[in-house]
Amino acid sequence: MAISTWLWVAAAVLFLLGLLAWRGKSRGKSRGGSRWLLRTIGTVLVLVALALAGLGGLLRQYAWLLEDVPAATISLRQLAPQRYEATLVLGDEAPRTLELLGDEWQLDARVVRWTLPGQLAGMRPVYRFERLSGRYGDPKQELTAERSVHDLRGEWDFWEFRERWLADLPIADARWGSAAYLPMLDGATYQVYVNPRGGLVAKPADPATEALLDQAGW
Repeated sequence: MAISTWLWVAAAVLFLLGLLAWRGKSRGKSRGGSRWLLRTIGTVLVLVALALAGLGGLLRQYAWLLEDVPAATISLRQLAPQRYEATLVLGDEAPRTLELLGDEWQLDARVVRWTLPGQLAGMRPVYRFERLSGRYGDPKQELTAERSVHDLRGEWDFWEFRERWLADLPIADARWGSAAYLPMLDGATYQVYVNPRGGLVAKPADPATEALLDQAGW
């Protein structure tokens, strides 16, 4: 289950508890004080529920890192020298067709690690893909040739929200990312895995791609 789903479930439970606390009836002589306490607890629960629901929305593009998982597939078709059509599949999303220039493809991801309180609560690191780009084997050509970079982020992002509004709160650390790259070869298909530490590992997805890599000297 995605991290956002867990947060939304928790938010729904807390919201219902908050409503029950608001509608709860007090007993005994100190009825006024008990009613005030119940409504205070109810308000706090509703506010926490709303915060969790909002956090779930910001983290809906991120996935839990529990073990090495296949996270992306890249298939390539050559259109011209140093020009390829890449079919990218991220998780359960629909395939995207993108044009890449150069000799190699590179996939970048951001990893969010929680600070000590979150770790003690059992929260695992989460990741999100940032961009897919083409790169040239010759560094000199990399400086002057046409570039191709495709943004894989959505409109809303937890880390941007955190940097703008919660920068002073030590809740998460994402000062580093990870990237994987391999050569662009006509007919090649690659599988990209993410490990629990946030590292990306790219491997050939089939024997045909392994043969193409051997022919290319990789």
